Amino acid sequence: MRKFSRLFFLLVFVKTTSLLAQKTAVYTSDFKDYNKAVALYKDNQYASAQFLFERVKSEVKNDEIKSDCTYYDASCAVRLGHANADVLMESFLEKYPTSSKTNQAYVEVAHFYFNQKKYSEALKKFEQVDESQLSAKDKDRFNFQKGYSLFSSNNKKEATTYFNKVLKSEVYGSQAKYYLGFMAYEGNNYQEANKYFDQVATDEKFAEKLSYYQADMSFKSGNFEKAIALGQKAMAKSNEAEQSELNKIIGESYFNLKKYNEAIPYLVAYKGKRGKWNNTDYYQLGYAYYKKNDFENAIAQFNKIIGGKDGVAQNAYYHLGESYLKLDKKPQALNAFKNASEMAFDAAIQEDAHLNYAKLSYELGNSYQSVPAVLLGFINKYPNNSSRPVVEKLLIDSYISSKNYKEALVLLEKNKIPENKLAYQKVTFYRGLELYTDRNYAAASQMFQKSLANTIDAQFTARATFWKAETEYVLEDYNKSLLSFKQFAAMSSAATTPEYKNSNYNIAYAYFKLKEYDAAGDAFQRFIDKVKDDKTRITDAYLRLADCRFVTTKYWPAMDAYNKVIELKSVDADYAYYQKAISYGFVAKNDKKIEELNSFLLAYLKSSYRDDAMFELANTYVATSKQDLALKTYDKLISEYKNSAFTSRAILRQGLVYYNSDRNSEALMKFKKVAAEYPKTSEALEAVATARLIYVDSGKVAEYAAWVRTLDFVAVTDADLDNDTFESAVKQFEQNNNAQAISGFRAYISSFPNGIHALKANFYLAQAYYAEGQKDKAIPNYEYVVNEPRNEFTEQSLSRLAQILLDSGVKERAIPVLARLENEADLSQNKVFAQSNLMKCYYENKDYANAVVYAEKVLNNPKIDDNVKSDGQIIIARSAMQTGDESKAKAAYAKVLLIAKGELAAEALYYDAYFKNKEAKFEASNAVVQKLAKSYAAYRFYGAKGLILMAKNFYGLKDSFQATYILDSVIQNFSDFPDVVTEAQTELARIKSEESKTNSSIAN
Repeated sequence: MRKFSRLFFLLVFVKTTSLLAQKTAVYTSDFKDYNKAVALYKDNQYASAQFLFERVKSEVKNDEIKSDCTYYDASCAVRLGHANADVLMESFLEKYPTSSKTNQAYVEVAHFYFNQKKYSEALKKFEQVDESQLSAKDKDRFNFQKGYSLFSSNNKKEATTYFNKVLKSEVYGSQAKYYLGFMAYEGNNYQEANKYFDQVATDEKFAEKLSYYQADMSFKSGNFEKAIALGQKAMAKSNEAEQSELNKIIGESYFNLKKYNEAIPYLVAYKGKRGKWNNTDYYQLGYAYYKKNDFENAIAQFNKIIGGKDGVAQNAYYHLGESYLKLDKKPQALNAFKNASEMAFDAAIQEDAHLNYAKLSYELGNSYQSVPAVLLGFINKYPNNSSRPVVEKLLIDSYISSKNYKEALVLLEKNKIPENKLAYQKVTFYRGLELYTDRNYAAASQMFQKSLANTIDAQFTARATFWKAETEYVLEDYNKSLLSFKQFAAMSSAATTPEYKNSNYNIAYAYFKLKEYDAAGDAFQRFIDKVKDDKTRITDAYLRLADCRFVTTKYWPAMDAYNKVIELKSVDADYAYYQKAISYGFVAKNDKKIEELNSFLLAYLKSSYRDDAMFELANTYVATSKQDLALKTYDKLISEYKNSAFTSRAILRQGLVYYNSDRNSEALMKFKKVAAEYPKTSEALEAVATARLIYVDSGKVAEYAAWVRTLDFVAVTDADLDNDTFESAVKQFEQNNNAQAISGFRAYISSFPNGIHALKANFYLAQAYYAEGQKDKAIPNYEYVVNEPRNEFTEQSLSRLAQILLDSGVKERAIPVLARLENEADLSQNKVFAQSNLMKCYYENKDYANAVVYAEKVLNNPKIDDNVKSDGQIIIARSAMQTGDESKAKAAYAKVLLIAKGELAAEALYYDAYFKNKEAKFEASNAVVQKLAKSYAAYRFYGAKGLILMAKNFYGLKDSFQATYILDSVIQNFSDFPDVVTEAQTELARIKSEESKTNSSIAN
């Protein structure tokens, strides 16, 4: 049993030994290859080592050796710079987190990322390294690379700690000092920066960079001479970007040393940050040019400063203004000084800029605000300024020169001091003229009264008296008007006024309106005797002189005056000829009258007096017992003028001719025709009355009664009551008791809607309503009259009805009334009234074609005044603009400009500037806009529109400051015109978009 046991032990031992020997052999072989690989690794033969490590790793069973092989495989990849080195090392760290090589692995992968310039990834690995396990040699590399990774990650504080650990390192010391110096430089700690930079100044690797930084530090430290020297030294060794910065350093150093000539080439050579300059860059170069008296170039730089709101911008805008003044570009200077005056960074500059702005506003005009407001604003803000007395004098003068009377008046009303009385007298006078031009006569009258309350200047007192009289005349207060005109003529200073030469003419018309014809005629004669160079008024004076003599039965003097009108070939020559012809009848020369009337009909084929002449000729034939010629002439009138006021009378007269010739049947036909076709007229009533005589004489009363019952305007039984009711109302009307007249006529119409006097009652009721100011109530009565056949009241009713509808804003209803008035009016002024208002109505309805047709009709009338002419031209111009015919609009606005006043003149000036801008005549356009600002500042809408044009002009002239500043000012100052502000905003955005390509200070 014991033997067996021992044998068994021996067998087992032998077997085990054999197995161990085999295993040891394999292990020894693996260990040998592993050691060989390690030896190759240490000998820097990384490719061969990696090959062996990979083979051992794949064959070895020992986990420790496998772990080490995995590490060394990755480490070789790191050293060989393989792209997957980081993957291999990360795989090792993940698979063998407890390996003794883990810390070194973190170091290796961190170095790998560092070499790949993946500093944030490297920093993550550096943070996982146990620094205590590193060798002294590895620590220097670790500290530098971790410090640099922190530096790249902008963790300057931590980076400083690690760089300080390698300051004495032979390998990394210089680099660490450089970066410590650089961080101090970036932190504006120039003393510290210089300390480190000086320690590496001899190192060629850093010498080139150091000269740039040291130049910059010298500049920032205020050592400009040194900055220039170092900058020039560094220039040749620097790249393009650094050279640009060095140019800036050198140029600005010279600028700070006030060596502007030397500064300019360097400032010009600067390329800007990312290719863009900021406002300070433009200011310094502009100021250098300014100090060199090169104002053109100074302006070119200053005006690129857009949107600046700091001390630099204020300085730049002030010197931009000064530069413009040096070149006598005052409108541009005004904008620059205005901008500088609105900034408070430098109080002295602000005050002086405000003074210049105020003076230029006075000289040039101002579209942003009234000139008096600018001047008063300066006085109030700087009461102790040495120039205050000068500005106060300008303030008084500006009330007149700016023509901004409305706003000037507001200021004067608030400052009623004795020194301002003269200005107040003038301003109220001129404001009165503006209101008169705008046809606001009541307000104009109040202004003239205010002017007359301050009789400082005798000439202005006289002129205000004259225009007060004119206003009273227009308002139909002829008694007051006459008195005022006489007062004017009696003033000693009147003879020196421009109004004086027409004083007798105006006095004459006042008498004429008062129906004092002898006095009127004498005044017209005095005017004719004194004035020789006013053909239009002289011709009209002869015409009215003739009328006055005619009315007062002085027919021979009347004929002499009518002959003068004919000789002068006036547009009223046909009227004069007609009046002269009928005058012969009044001096018992009917043959001559007939001859002249026939001559008239041959000479004036288109005269509006032809129907008058035919009627008068036929009547004269009757008077001279030439009945056949009379009847033929009446027939001609009836045939050619079916709508004439004389047509019903002609038919009636024919009936009377037949009646007086005992041709009763023919007479009755005519009388019945009048009654049927012209009911309710006075002619119809006369026709019925005469027909009654025929029926009575022939014993046919029943037949007469039957006929009369078919006429709704004749009620035989109620005739007396009809007449009494009507006459009662008429009596009140004739005594100007309008309230009682209205009551009476209403009662008549209610009782006798189709009565004998229905036509007259409706007309007189309408007139009474109109006189009482109850114009809307007059409408149905005027409509009644105009809807009846043509009668003696038709024309006046059409005129009044049209005026009421226009005043009420009912343009659609007014148009057909005006059209009838145009076609049926005998009075030329009514035709002009109809045509001019049709023109306006069609324009307001956007019917531009008809608007132009009527505008041209109006303009073809030589007797219209300038106000109506300018209305006509403006309608043509506006219509052309609306339909895109700018060529026609341009021609029309040019004509408006010659005659218009007030707002129409402002509009015409604006479009003059507009068309010049379209033609790229930028300077000429600006000159017009400046005139608009100077002479028509009260019309803010066109002032604002003009400023936008001015901005476009300046941008066309490459003056972007002026363009953007003006547009900004429009946006800030004209919020009451939203469309204008929107246009300014659009244009400003466009310009800023363009300018942002070169100026970094402009916001996108």
